[in-house]
Amino acid sequence: MSQQDNEDDRALTPASAATVVLARQSADTGAIEVLLLQRSARLVFHGGHWVFPGGRIDASDFTAAGGALEYPAARVAAIRETREETGIPIREDQLIHVGHWTTPPGLPRRFATWFFVCPLRDPVTVAIDHNEIRDYRWITPRRALLDAREEKFVLPRPTRVTLSDISVYNSLDDLERGLRHAPIRVFPPESPHYRPAESGCGG
Repeated sequence: MSQQDNEDDRALTPASAATVVLARQSADTGAIEVLLLQRSARLVFHGGHWVFPGGRIDASDFTAAGGALEYPAARVAAIRETREETGIPIREDQLIHVGHWTTPPGLPRRFATWFFVCPLRDPVTVAIDHNEIRDYRWITPRRALLDAREEKFVLPRPTRVTLSDISVYNSLDDLERGLRHAPIRVFPPESPHYRPAESGCGG
């Protein structure tokens, strides 16, 4: 197989990834705020865009999860990536699985990404590297969506949709209660990369 064939295969097969919506309740307003990170403009995938913490699932995540199933490894990766990108420690029991998005063909990088929401009850300190992550902000979902519509910054579609989904909740209690009973958002709906039964998620 040629080098070009190998590159084409990698382009066709999405890499497995995980991302986390860190959500807190503002002490000042009582509104739900989420943490958005600005990716460096030099990055190939969503360079300069505002996203949730997250990244690729590594082989070490499968080892740490104790097996070959992707869902447990995604949870491990979600915790690791959050710590690496924000300095915030989170636990598996805080994670609520809410979605799975697969990047459409034709883009320079493709990912099949597990989406989690993590309600934060205690104050946290954000520490970014100012390299791959250039900036951060706590912002309400509605404000973020409005700023994106006004072209103040760019949100990838999965980020926009997830923000829209959680914008209806008015407190962390409502958010956690609602998301634990909400259907998982999967894009595309019949994605072969989302295998909840195989991954031990149950849908």
